[in-house]
Amino acid sequence: MSNVETLSGLQRRLNASIPQQQLRGEMEARLKRIGRTAKVHGFRPGKVPYKVLEQQYGASVQQEVLGESLQRSFAEAAISNKLQVAGYPQFEIKTADLNAPQIEYSATFEVYPDVVIGDISGETVNRVVFTLSDADVEETINTMRKQRATFKKTDRAAQNDDQVRIDFSGTLNGELFEGGTGKDFAFVLGAGRMLPDFEKAIVGMKAGETKAFDMTFPADYHGKDVAGKQVTFTITVHAVEAAHLPEVDAEFAKSMGVADGDVARLKAEIRDNIGREAARRVKVRNKDNAMEVLLKVAELEVPQSLLESEAQNLMHQARQDMEARGIKLPKGMQLPADLFVERATKRVKLGLILAELVKKHSLNAKPEQVNALVQEYAQSYEHPEEVIRWYNGDPSRLREVENLALEDNVVAWVMAGAKVSDQPTTFNELMGSN
Repeated sequence: MSNVETLSGLQRRLNASIPQQQLRGEMEARLKRIGRTAKVHGFRPGKVPYKVLEQQYGASVQQEVLGESLQRSFAEAAISNKLQVAGYPQFEIKTADLNAPQIEYSATFEVYPDVVIGDISGETVNRVVFTLSDADVEETINTMRKQRATFKKTDRAAQNDDQVRIDFSGTLNGELFEGGTGKDFAFVLGAGRMLPDFEKAIVGMKAGETKAFDMTFPADYHGKDVAGKQVTFTITVHAVEAAHLPEVDAEFAKSMGVADGDVARLKAEIRDNIGREAARRVKVRNKDNAMEVLLKVAELEVPQSLLESEAQNLMHQARQDMEARGIKLPKGMQLPADLFVERATKRVKLGLILAELVKKHSLNAKPEQVNALVQEYAQSYEHPEEVIRWYNGDPSRLREVENLALEDNVVAWVMAGAKVSDQPTTFNELMGSN
């Protein structure tokens, strides 16, 4: 028998017991299995007396059996009491004597909340709209040309897209500051490598000229010693080098992976590639906009256990991302959990909201949707058929695609039920987002 108490909010406590006879039977079976291969001094394998096995292995087997029995008993009680358990329970053994006829225990846990999704018909969701143009394709090609530019010295004044070679030194209150000096330093004006005010001061200078100017660092600059402060830079230009872009010809096409040098094919491939990427970004932004509407109208309490688990996941991901970028945290150092609470709360809420919507409105992913998404992803690769086989070869990979298709269904549901405001966007603005 079991009973359930409501502690506060989503927290519950289950009180139940496990018959000793059940534990004893399982313990005896395990000890006998151990006895078949156990090596005990003075006895041959398989000939160790049960009492000796019990003395040597009884305590550890008892703990093992008790732990598994607690989990099994709790699962059965949760089903019989129709409990939707969120996270993992915390067990407490109430019986002091583990050999008593009944082992009483309690399990403290949280249940999933009721999710109330309000009326979205009065809400407005922004829908990003984008149409790829020939100019966008040409701009992408020009960007590729700039990435393959060669530079030749020129006598004229420096302008954007030129490469300059300079010496520079910066002072704060008359003193040189860390990171504020460089010798024969080369960079391309307008590429964003240096601060805009620093580059602006160099535009118009010629090789051999020296110039001093004041500049204020942004308040959020990573160098804390100079962030938000005015400094003085002295710059000497050693060389101004004009960019020479490659022609869009057969040689250029070959350098971009088009084996036969067909320029028309190159442009078609570029259009397809940036079209797919633009569509992906539009989908991401529209999904985010739809989710914000759902967060606004939904009412629910967040289970603390799910929140803590999600924060730990985000913390682990952040650490992995930092290490992938070559940033090594000191051994044993943990990132502050507070950094991830807001994101974790949002993710848990959305997970619960989506689950409720899918159940209530039958928004599950259909097989044809999953297949279409796999086909779409595969087109980005040289051998699409191999990618399709890779996805179909593992159910866990297909489940990831199913989740994305499910999200697409939820977004479509929101767009159909809410007021929609189309927001046209440009290629540069779209590509500047994630």
